[in-house]
Amino acid sequence: MKKALCIIFLLFVLASAGLGTYLSRAYTSSLAINEPVIFELLLGQSAKEAAQKLYQNHFVPHPRIAELFIRLGGFDKNLKAGEYQIKPHSSLKDILELLSSGKVVMHRLTLPEGLTTLQMLQIIEHEPLLTGPISEPALEGDMLPETYTFVKGETKNKIIKQAKNAMQKVLENAWQNRAENLPFQNKNELLILASIVEKETGSHDERAKVASVFVNRLNIGMPLQTDPTVIYAITGGKSDFGRTLHRADMEIDSPFNTYRYKGLPPTPICNPGLKALEATANPLTTDFLYFVADGKGGHRFSKTLSEHNKNIKLWLQTK
Repeated sequence: MKKALCIIFLLFVLASAGLGTYLSRAYTSSLAINEPVIFELLLGQSAKEAAQKLYQNHFVPHPRIAELFIRLGGFDKNLKAGEYQIKPHSSLKDILELLSSGKVVMHRLTLPEGLTTLQMLQIIEHEPLLTGPISEPALEGDMLPETYTFVKGETKNKIIKQAKNAMQKVLENAWQNRAENLPFQNKNELLILASIVEKETGSHDERAKVASVFVNRLNIGMPLQTDPTVIYAITGGKSDFGRTLHRADMEIDSPFNTYRYKGLPPTPICNPGLKALEATANPLTTDFLYFVADGKGGHRFSKTLSEHNKNIKLWLQTK
């Protein structure tokens, strides 16, 4: 009898040790994950629901095992909702620590330079990972073109607020660090001209030179005579123009028509980027009053109308 009890006790110890080894391996062994996996915890999911989802993703052999580790490790009090990228060969321990870390997947949304506010709002509206209606007001020139990061389920209004705050910061910095004797009464006028510079050239090397042309024209009371403002007068920033300007377009009676009205238009015509703002705040010192495309992606600059007319002829030869 005594010998039988010893045998039973030995078998119990061996079984317990085997179970412990099994559970230890289930917790710490690398899983058969050969590439990154996105795993999402929904807001308010319980430990039991999280365990079931771990089982459905084949991270554990049984949901009860996952729930056991979640509760014993205290993870049930720290699970944070969101998307997580699980690395290849992670263990269940690694996964539970990740789900408690809050290090969720960050998505990216790019608002390119030179878009109107309406065009930017359309990009935000059609981002499927953002939520909620757009109710945050945004005027032309309010948002900084940039790439913004967000978590799945973030509101569209929050992205708009981020873009508006970013624009205010870079605009203020450009204004505070502007060159002396510029023809701007306030930073909004700097923003307006920067939006024109943004639409006139996509070349970083040319922006400060293009800005110098417009600054020179403003200083002598010469009309800006810039095509992008006429296009904005016609489209209202609601759509792409889709064609070349015609002579008749230059006759449109609008404060945005800088061929008819001197000075700056009443508002920006797009959302300028950081480089355009910096170039406009610190334009090159030049005598240039004209520029025209060179047919190679850049522009030819000139000081006189006769030089400008010659450059137009050169440009026409490239068409």
